Amino acid sequence: MNIIASSDSAYFPSSQSFSSKKTEQVQSRAVGPDVLRSLAILLVMLVHLPVEATPSLLVGVRTYAWLGVDIFFVLSGFLIGTQLFKEGARRGGVDLKSFYLRRAFRIFPAFFVVLGLSATFPILRDAPTMQPFWSFATFTVNFDFDPRVGRAFSQAWSLCVEEHFYLVLPLLVLLLRRRISMGWTLLLAGSIVIAGMILRYTLWESQVGVLVDPNKLRDAFAVYLRDVYYPTYTRLDGLMFGVILAAARFFKPELCRHYAPPRVALPVGVALVVTALVLFSICGPLAGSNLFLVFQAQLGAVAGFPLISIGIALILGAMLDLEHVLKRWSVPGAALVATLSYSLYLTHKSVFHVDRLIFGEENLHGGFGIVTYVATSFAAAALLWFCVERTFLLLRDRVVSSSK
Repeated sequence: MNIIASSDSAYFPSSQSFSSKKTEQVQSRAVGPDVLRSLAILLVMLVHLPVEATPSLLVGVRTYAWLGVDIFFVLSGFLIGTQLFKEGARRGGVDLKSFYLRRAFRIFPAFFVVLGLSATFPILRDAPTMQPFWSFATFTVNFDFDPRVGRAFSQAWSLCVEEHFYLVLPLLVLLLRRRISMGWTLLLAGSIVIAGMILRYTLWESQVGVLVDPNKLRDAFAVYLRDVYYPTYTRLDGLMFGVILAAARFFKPELCRHYAPPRVALPVGVALVVTALVLFSICGPLAGSNLFLVFQAQLGAVAGFPLISIGIALILGAMLDLEHVLKRWSVPGAALVATLSYSLYLTHKSVFHVDRLIFGEENLHGGFGIVTYVATSFAAAALLWFCVERTFLLLRDRVVSSSK
């Protein structure tokens, strides 16, 4: 079984790859998604890496490294969508109890361990203040998340978006299965994209634009994060286009082969991502504010996110079709980074903070800085994966099997 069929999160592959009895399945893991997953987490880590420790060759890349989250969203949409469509075709429906149980075992243990440590030991927090514990525990912290009030463990916002997606998508699949055509599906998707663009434009004009003033940039940045960047209802593009890719490849594979072969999908996907990044580079009144470009450009915020999501979806589709080629040109370490990606996502900001406390921020510049940050991040992630993730994923397989 290819790992695509059983992997159900963009942050790490299926637990089936963790069992020594599943060696054959490990060897059949899809290279393309692993490479994208690895790229996504490395970009996320890079965007949080202190600029003093960023190699000169990566300073320009760091400006666009926020793109890693969008890659995660597309991967999650595709992988979860594929799983649900296959189960629906095989069983005639979706086992909601099994689905939600698997999600809980996959996401909750590592998340609540890291959250508990951050709440209990303030020294581990990457910022002095933190949003209320209950907002993290209920996966609602991305709503009204004002970094001026608390910004420690802020990366949890994207996990909240994915949790909402996990909650709703299987219900939609059950509701709409055999009741909606591909044409109506595309119309619905187009409506969601347009509605998202209108909403982001309206929020920018009414909430962010009024604060675009040299003396209010900190407030403008915080309001942009709170109202435009973090909420689930403004960040549906990546997940939705991942699901559309899954539906197209599962229900209409002949159309995908005809209209989106790799020779078409790959260059078009890259072109769309580049176009989106150009839109994010049009800074307008915030030019020179030293904020990441994703937080500066109104045009990028409105139209950039859907373009990026479509582009990544096309690139993912092309990489899946080129799997036979990618297997001959394997990327060293990609499977390892992909396996640890969820633990890395949860812990890297706290690890960076602890590194600064131990070694002194002034000593973490240049090559020594990046080696220290990366090495300690992978060490912490490996510990979390081995002690928590792996344990509960193996336990999940036994629990789900026994419940059936």
